[in-house]
Amino acid sequence: MSNFTISLEQAIIWARSWRNNPPKALAKGHLIPGAALKELLATENVVNVRAYMGVDETNTQKLMFVGVDSAGHDMIGENNSIYDHTEPCPKICDPSSPLFTP
Repeated sequence: MSNFTISLEQAIIWARSWRNNPPKALAKGHLIPGAALKELLATENVVNVRAYMGVDETNTQKLMFVGVDSAGHDMIGENNSIYDHTEPCPKICDPSSPLFTP
């Protein structure tokens, strides 16, 4: 298993947490490890990437992403992974970015 992946079971818990009890203060963005994106895009049959919002056990907002095949289906299963290890902003932010400041 990759250093950037989480289990389907964990992803389901985080996604349900986001839907059932979304955070009051939403993240302004997420830092996504480039190596994770490269790994996902190098996966056979991945033509696009879909992102899902989640909230983990520490109430940290998560951006989970999965490969999408040419038919538009999420590639989730035994031979495919769900990626995470993103860092929400605030915490990991670029305060000089015009997308961060009002």
